[in-house]
Amino acid sequence: MTDYEKFASQIIEEAINIQQIAAPTFSEKKRSEHVFKLFCEKGLENVFTDELHNVYGRIPGGDAHPVVLTAHLDTVFDESTDLAITRENTRIHGPGIGDNSLGVATLVGLKDVVDTFAEKPAGDIILVANTCEEGLGDLAGIKQVLKTLSHECPKAYIVLEGHKLGRIYVKGVGSKRYKITAVSKGGHSWIDFGEGSAVHALVRLGAELTDLKVPLDPKTTFNIGVIQGGRSINTIADNAFLLLDLRSIDPFALENLVNQAETMIKAFNTEKATISYEIIGTRPAGEISKDSDLIRLCQKVHKSHGFDLNLSAGSTDANILFSKGIPAVCLGLTRGKNSHLESEYIETQPFAKGLSVVAHILEEIWSIP
Repeated sequence: MTDYEKFASQIIEEAINIQQIAAPTFSEKKRSEHVFKLFCEKGLENVFTDELHNVYGRIPGGDAHPVVLTAHLDTVFDESTDLAITRENTRIHGPGIGDNSLGVATLVGLKDVVDTFAEKPAGDIILVANTCEEGLGDLAGIKQVLKTLSHECPKAYIVLEGHKLGRIYVKGVGSKRYKITAVSKGGHSWIDFGEGSAVHALVRLGAELTDLKVPLDPKTTFNIGVIQGGRSINTIADNAFLLLDLRSIDPFALENLVNQAETMIKAFNTEKATISYEIIGTRPAGEISKDSDLIRLCQKVHKSHGFDLNLSAGSTDANILFSKGIPAVCLGLTRGKNSHLESEYIETQPFAKGLSVVAHILEEIWSIP
């Protein structure tokens, strides 16, 4: 067994421990406390948490500007989700195991990996397990990380995601998210039949929103992910809402979709319900040049490990970094599928190679201008 296979096996077991701690967005505190303890046990320096429960630790290096590695703590699954793990040959199934328990566990295990380097890193390696990446978190965690570490002037950020090994994320998918609310008089379904129903109004508006026009290229999407409202089957609903997600890899295409949606909402007319909306999340689009030294290094290391070059777009913590022109990249650690579903799984065998990719990038990153 190689060192990377040994480290990978240990990290996977820690990923399972982390996955067993529920961490819905805005409720990451327990998982944050667990990672804080692990960072201390690993002997990381300057371990602390901030007001958003981001956890920081440091592997000391030389005097050069530090490199920051991040992985998000939160998941899309609520507290009631069954987090049971099942193993099937070389696959491990469990909600959130790849997105992003494996990424967080990799932060925990990196100290052991770095200790095997032939030379001490030229600068510190700052590890951050951050909150609020998923759903309505609006990337609040990574925004706080940038504020906290601004005085460090990091050389680069590397964002780790458990899935998508072999992909190098160089472009952030922009998004805008809405909560659309309907309010009406409501009443008893028999006695007050004919009074305005918030649910009826909202589903009619939702049907219209599904007719939004989007281009195939650049890829642009919309999704009504949640619709809630009403009190009972025999009550005319007086309140209901839906959550609408608009995305595009192109800022202009996103702006066009936003204008379409807002025009449609404002034009929607019903005498018996009031419709309003609020913006509940904005992820800026952005990218790093494919010709940048950081991306060239990542490409070289991936190619040396046998991966075809796959430069991709995604919606991750790196969106904020890309939008601000900060040198950054988002990397996948192993293969897997079904992110955001309870049937999610990771493949264990490729992870040693993914861990080796991250390590070799860290060994060489201070050599680039």
